[in-house]
Amino acid sequence: MKKKIDGKALVYCDGAFNTPNGKTAHGLVRFTGRYDIVGVIDATYEGKDAGKVLDGKNNGIPIFKSIEVAVKELKEIGSMPKSLVIGLAPDGGRLPDTAKVSIKKALTLGWNVDSGLHDFLTNDDALVDLAKKHGCRIRDVRKTPDRDTLHFFSGDIESVDCLKLAVLGTDSAIGKRTTAWLIVQGLEKISRRAEMIGTGQTAWMQGAKYSMIMDSCINDFVSGEIEHAVVSAYKHEEPDVIVIEGQGSLMNPAYPGGFEILAAGRPDFVILQHAPMRKEYDGFPGYKLHSLKKQIQAIETISGVKVMAITINHEGMKTEEILPACKAITELTGLPAFDVLAHGADKLVKLIDAKL
Repeated sequence: MKKKIDGKALVYCDGAFNTPNGKTAHGLVRFTGRYDIVGVIDATYEGKDAGKVLDGKNNGIPIFKSIEVAVKELKEIGSMPKSLVIGLAPDGGRLPDTAKVSIKKALTLGWNVDSGLHDFLTNDDALVDLAKKHGCRIRDVRKTPDRDTLHFFSGDIESVDCLKLAVLGTDSAIGKRTTAWLIVQGLEKISRRAEMIGTGQTAWMQGAKYSMIMDSCINDFVSGEIEHAVVSAYKHEEPDVIVIEGQGSLMNPAYPGGFEILAAGRPDFVILQHAPMRKEYDGFPGYKLHSLKKQIQAIETISGVKVMAITINHEGMKTEEILPACKAITELTGLPAFDVLAHGADKLVKLIDAKL
């Protein structure tokens, strides 16, 4: 088994697991090359298996009531973590005050703490002092790098001579990143070289080698950082396919995203993630979700790039409703539709492979 970059980790997601505000924890529970996840903290689901709660399949990751309970049980089985990872992803990226109790406990134990929120832990002198005292580190994944390390758009993207796909969405917190990973893993399964371009903190936490964090990057450099990540992946990995993770959605009122990926990443095709049961934009009642056809039209008009397939998020659906929903989307749009989380990515990967 490939060694994880940062070793064993416990994920803090109290009160948010299995909700849109826990999507960072969800990504880490499903897959990460950076950590070996030994448990999740969320009192709501204490004693349950994280995979079973999230996807209906046991994956051996236990959910604990608190950090104290986790320490007691993990110590007994010799599986103590090196890190506490903040798995929360609330609107606005703010850290709840209650989380600091667990963070302080972790630092006192000598654990590293990684956070992808906009409330930077390294700005809290008390936490920094605690980390120094116990010989561990705090890492704010979303902290903007120094300007002199950022890249401006150069046009080097035109040298990238492999298939480029962008996985965009009709809303935020809709499964774009998960679908992107499943595509990469599916392509690797058929011996195609594929590289994931992460554009958010969770993809970085999952070990995406070529990443930039779009929503905390200074606007002047967003396009350049996307281009730099794609070009670097192409030069160093020589992939057959590059898959770019989307952010937000073009018409989301709070998280408009995707245009820079289209403009700077210059994908050959778009795969569009959609939740058929959503009627309003995530977290914003009263803001009606634009229709799937209108969102496809917007992407294709802005970029001149075709949407090649729809991937669905089955939230709020029964198992027997998934395939009829895919069929209805195909009848509506003329595009193939898949639920890659429920049914695997093989059929979508075959469609992608035909483009090579």
